[in-house]
Amino acid sequence: MQRKTTVPAWAGALAGLVSGGVALGVAQLVAALVGPTTFPVVAVGDAAVDLTPAPVKDFAIRAFGENDKAVLVGGVLVVLAAVAAVIGLVARRWLWAGYLGFALFGVVGVVAVVTRPDAGAFDAVPTVVGVAVGAWALGWLLRRAVVGEASDVRGGASGEASDGRDREPDEAPARRGDAPGDAPGEASGADDGALPQGGGGPGPEVERPVVMRAGGEAPTFDRRRLLTGVAGGVVVAGAGAVLGQQLGSRRTVDAARGGVTLPSPAVAAKPIPAGADLRIGGLSPFITPNKDFYRVDTALVVPQVDPADWTLRIHGLVDRPVELTFADLLKLPLTEADVTLTCVSNEVGGPYAGNARWLGARMADVLRSAGLRSDADMLLSTSADGFTCGTPLDVVMDGRDALFAVAMNGEALPVDHGFPVRQVVPGLYGYVSATKWVVDVKVTRFDQDEAYWTPRGWSAKGPIKTQSRIDVPSSGGSLKAGSATIAGVAWAQHTGVDAVEVRVDRGQWRQAKLAEVPGPDTWRQWSIDWAATPGEHTIEVRATDAAGRTQTEQPAPPAPDGATGWHSITVQVA
Repeated sequence: MQRKTTVPAWAGALAGLVSGGVALGVAQLVAALVGPTTFPVVAVGDAAVDLTPAPVKDFAIRAFGENDKAVLVGGVLVVLAAVAAVIGLVARRWLWAGYLGFALFGVVGVVAVVTRPDAGAFDAVPTVVGVAVGAWALGWLLRRAVVGEASDVRGGASGEASDGRDREPDEAPARRGDAPGDAPGEASGADDGALPQGGGGPGPEVERPVVMRAGGEAPTFDRRRLLTGVAGGVVVAGAGAVLGQQLGSRRTVDAARGGVTLPSPAVAAKPIPAGADLRIGGLSPFITPNKDFYRVDTALVVPQVDPADWTLRIHGLVDRPVELTFADLLKLPLTEADVTLTCVSNEVGGPYAGNARWLGARMADVLRSAGLRSDADMLLSTSADGFTCGTPLDVVMDGRDALFAVAMNGEALPVDHGFPVRQVVPGLYGYVSATKWVVDVKVTRFDQDEAYWTPRGWSAKGPIKTQSRIDVPSSGGSLKAGSATIAGVAWAQHTGVDAVEVRVDRGQWRQAKLAEVPGPDTWRQWSIDWAATPGEHTIEVRATDAAGRTQTEQPAPPAPDGATGWHSITVQVA
């Protein structure tokens, strides 16, 4: 008959939760040796990013900003924790079902890992090892939690343990293997010592349970033994995670980055004009520091690309396919340029824009060396993590400073921003131009290939729209009545900003003062004086580009080709 369950529900859930933690800790440790993207949580998260509808991605970026990936990983971990707890609840009665639950999650993790674009032969190893160790930990914890445990906790007989009381008069104590289905030596908690041969229960020095026939007392739950086992499991899980993070850290790549010697540019950037930065408190500086530069991409784990192993392949509709190493790229004539980048996910007035001084090889020169064919109109670039990006070829070849960049603001690219090499193309949103960790460029056609975001509903070419933003005063802020300053930035990359106008409470538009700029590819600071009067006020801004096009008032969301509308804030004047 079925053994009466002695493990409380909370104990089963705790055993499942800790076993799940052990599985993830071990998997992370093994993934540090195989590759950080083989960690199943990352692989599942990447798959979730790829499968998530574009409107949901837009909401995540709006709601969580640059923390959207951390939220996603946290969500995956919460789901895994909940499922592990349920597995533990089920396994306290049917251990085989717990093993099956771990196996099913292992299948999900393996599928997510091996279907990545850059998957290798051993990439499933961390998931398989983690699941195996986690399943073992579950069985160990549940067996440890019961004193007098019968073999059915292993999925064997359904006999109950007994201390020798309440037996039928003609029953003798069962020895190991007497219960139906018991294999020799498989009694719970068994070692190789012999059980007493006489009648009655085992002697006081023997703690090992004896499997009895049906009708004896149920096994008893031992809270202390469970909790000490749980403590050990927590240590294993934590040690695996910490060691995995350390081993899988970017120390090697950081060391390689620190060893890069940047050559002097063959074409230096124009000096930044003295009046390019108005130096107003709260106003975005003309040059965005690397640590403050926005980051929006699909990589849950930042690719760690050793420049010694990096190559860039140019192929497709070319006469002579090209493959460059990092050393080859540094030997080319390098160009320095100030360029503002903007993310297509940026809302009107949003933070996803930044200006930096970049150093790199001109994309046009590299492409010409491959011999472009006349029917090509698209560059399909691929990141080290498999992300793809489609760039209009005519934009890259029209003379602007489109670069395979190796440096940002005077130092080798930060790892988060594409080290060792990324693309920078003035005038296009990042999703169609700014591939980080770029390793492959296929010269092709828009009617033959699609990049990552296009089938997800975004436009194929993505020219940047003229935008302006109010930085000072802050939205919802308060200030004192009297003389005040309104200031911000405006951009129209590769066209340039010619005018910025501001109005308060839908009054007359007034021309703002514009800062100097070194060229048309950067944003432009602006400011205007305002005699602030007490009360609540609404401030609006609009920009006009060098081609005479003024921002439209009509609001539109970022999808499918960039947000539109005037940035508006409300402030309180005391």
